[in-house]
Amino acid sequence: MGNAASAATTQPSASLATEQVGAVFTIGLNRPAKRNALNDGLMEEIQHCFSHLPEGTGAVVLHGLGDHFSAGLDLSELRERDATAGLQHSQMWHRVFDKIQYCRVPVIAALKGAVIGGGLEMACAAHIRVAEPSAYYALPEGTRGIFVGGGGSVRLPRLIGVARMADMMLTGRVYSASEGVVHGFSQYLTEEGGAFAKAMELAVRVAANAPLTNFAVLQALPLIAEANPQTGLLMESLMATVAQSDNEAKLRIRSFLEHKTAKVRPV
Repeated sequence: MGNAASAATTQPSASLATEQVGAVFTIGLNRPAKRNALNDGLMEEIQHCFSHLPEGTGAVVLHGLGDHFSAGLDLSELRERDATAGLQHSQMWHRVFDKIQYCRVPVIAALKGAVIGGGLEMACAAHIRVAEPSAYYALPEGTRGIFVGGGGSVRLPRLIGVARMADMMLTGRVYSASEGVVHGFSQYLTEEGGAFAKAMELAVRVAANAPLTNFAVLQALPLIAEANPQTGLLMESLMATVAQSDNEAKLRIRSFLEHKTAKVRPV
């Protein structure tokens, strides 16, 4: 995961703290006193950050400073908007979270404490989610007279199902970290305080993959999964052909055949 020599100096902005550690770029939500609640300024910084990743970045770890990942929309800054302004604000959130989902490299979210509302919507945009026992998931919008506006109604049902999301919004149900890993909120559950370290470990691993393979997983796989079967199979064949013809793939296959790389074995 790198050491002091390979880690760049953390450069805090008004609301983000970033660091380059080898091929991994970390982005930390830096409003701990507000439980990393999301306001327009922070959203703009996130969009800028994901639009200008440093050269050589092979993976991103997204996390929250302090005790929480993100408590969602900063309600203290919520103001009345007419229909047009409300639509534009929601679409701004969509653009920011699209930057995460369609990032050129894999994004791994390290989750702890509150992962609720817009914070959960943000986590859903990441490709891998790692949680520690303190993490909990909720969508309190229903009890506050509002509706999700950051893409949650599109992304979250694909992870946990429409009925489970509807229950969360209607009843205010809160899921624990242990429940979350079972139902699809996260793919990994660590010991307390271990989410960031596990996310870094995974980021180092995925950053070492062939770039074209990572691209195919991030960009082609979701489209294939949502296509009708015949379209999906054709897309898969085309993507497999492109990936296999890449020089990086040829080198890696040759290394495996020459017994220079390890075989897959159970952990």
